[in-house]
Amino acid sequence: MKLSPTQIESFRRRGYVAVPGFFNAAETAALQADIARLKRNGFLRNVATAGDGKTPATAKQNLQLCPANFYSTLIRALPFAPKVIEAVTTLIGPVVTLHLDQIFLKPGKTGMGTAWHQDNAYFKIPKPLRGTAMWIAIHDATVANGTMRVVPDAWETLLPHERDGNSDHHIRCFPDESKAETVELKAGSVLFFCYGTPHATGDNTTDKERAGLAYHFLCDDQTDESFYEGGRIGNPRPRLTGPKATGGFEEYGAVIAGTWETEVARATGGKL
Repeated sequence: MKLSPTQIESFRRRGYVAVPGFFNAAETAALQADIARLKRNGFLRNVATAGDGKTPATAKQNLQLCPANFYSTLIRALPFAPKVIEAVTTLIGPVVTLHLDQIFLKPGKTGMGTAWHQDNAYFKIPKPLRGTAMWIAIHDATVANGTMRVVPDAWETLLPHERDGNSDHHIRCFPDESKAETVELKAGSVLFFCYGTPHATGDNTTDKERAGLAYHFLCDDQTDESFYEGGRIGNPRPRLTGPKATGGFEEYGAVIAGTWETEVARATGGKL
């Protein structure tokens, strides 16, 4: 999966790029089946609150699992897939690390969006263009079910953020929404956006659930050794490329690189 010069330029200039059909039908079906399993087994929790940032919401749901790789060998294997590494290194630099992964699922009718924010308000790397999210549309993402919105050309300046009263832990900012662009994606398509790009999702007003699986990657030059030490408990941060990369063995105790296709076949029962 090689990104075109136009796609690369869009990311570096505007702060985001959409890549239709990044994952094929079998890969997309595998992700859908695995996230359905995680939901079925109660691993996703509702982070929506009643406006005060504390009281659990009863009418709205914003289901999240973060990190997700502990509960899914498929999700653990995905960032090691060659086409993922190819795309990420092309966008942000040759030596990259997986920073974080998480699932957001919006149930039909009650699914609540995530407020405007910039990832760098959480992560605070020196150069926001050296980190990228990879947001995967697990189901078709539309205006009606609250797809991703971004503000282009706004990644260089970190906006003021405050606690989001509709979430038990998120923060939010207030960008110029008149400049926002809505990105509709078919299932299996991907949106890359750098750590400085303001983004948000809307409510799901349809009858069917919609999920997004997000990975966050950063260039090794944006970190120091304490970053890796801090991730060893609770959220391993595997080096994906570079001289210290071990294919996941150092972080997980097993080589994860090269297992993506096997995990896809297992998740789909070899039916696709």
